[in-house]
Amino acid sequence: MSSPPTFDDLFRVNFAELLRWRRDVRAFRSDPLSEDVLGRLLAQAARAPSVGNSQPSRFVIVRSAERRRALLAHVEAEQVAAGVEYDAERRSAYSRLKLHGLAECPVVIAVFCDPDPSEGAGLGRKTMPEALVYSTVCAIHTMWLAARAEGIGLGWVSILQPATVTELLDVPQHWHFIGLLCLGYPKYEDDLPLLHRKGWQAQLTVEAMVIER
Repeated sequence: MSSPPTFDDLFRVNFAELLRWRRDVRAFRSDPLSEDVLGRLLAQAARAPSVGNSQPSRFVIVRSAERRRALLAHVEAEQVAAGVEYDAERRSAYSRLKLHGLAECPVVIAVFCDPDPSEGAGLGRKTMPEALVYSTVCAIHTMWLAARAEGIGLGWVSILQPATVTELLDVPQHWHFIGLLCLGYPKYEDDLPLLHRKGWQAQLTVEAMVIER
């Protein structure tokens, strides 16, 4: 068994900064992402915790230009449809938001969860099968932090129809779609979420999220 590392005060300060500067990126530079870097990020994501060591995450790298165009067309149509649901003031603000970077990001990854992996033999998920989905979300967040640590941006696209993405990517029908990720080098950096910066929704205080019993 290896000896554990020591995480000192400087590491903790840097880690806090990493969390503060992690953003949902929607604007990307055209610089390519090397296969080595992509492989490293996927390997880091695979280190995320999973219920019963089930490892349910499935990463689909979208290399086909035709499939990317189809995903882009679908997402843009869904975003237009979603905007109709807002009142006039919100709809105007919504129309000015950039909600994805699918057209310019160098890498697109669709993330799915296998809802019944043989790994783990069902440990920890008999009464909460949704823990498999939570495990996959942990993998995405782990990749998000690993990417930011390398100066790489990640954007999570969610205004879409999961069944349509599953069909467009021709993956097993029983896989549970989790998110469509854009990866690449960001055009700009910001320590505030874009939706906060644009006046859509300010950050809640920690106190507003915590209760005691």
